[in-house]
Amino acid sequence: MTPLVHKHLIVRAEVRQPPKDETRAKEFLKELIQGINMKILFGPEAKYVDIIGNRGLTCFAIIETSHVVMHTWDECDPSIIQLDVYTCGELDTDVVFDFMKQFDPIKIDYKYLDRETDLREISLEKNSHVIITNLPDQQNLLV
Repeated sequence: MTPLVHKHLIVRAEVRQPPKDETRAKEFLKELIQGINMKILFGPEAKYVDIIGNRGLTCFAIIETSHVVMHTWDECDPSIIQLDVYTCGELDTDVVFDFMKQFDPIKIDYKYLDRETDLREISLEKNSHVIITNLPDQQNLLV
């Protein structure tokens, strides 16, 4: 039996091309979950909120090892995406960041936590073309 791990990736991205319709958001989550080799148990489901000052999508899926949730706000400039990937399995964070590129990110902040016995932050090293700012120390990494 493989021991459980508790990995939690929290992403805040400022983007130029956010998903604005429920179908696109659900496809994104479905493809992301397949890309990180997880199994969908329920969803993805999405709903667009059309309230001034809070326009955007919420999309979620329950996966065999926990959940994936995305919130977007598309009326601000740049638009904002908040993505939450929690799993009791191994997580390839490179896949998640690669999937985020389709939204034309300007800036990506993240926290990657090991929640097995506490909330220990895990550092990541990246190397592509999006600037990632890892909070709280604001060190920029080229991703």
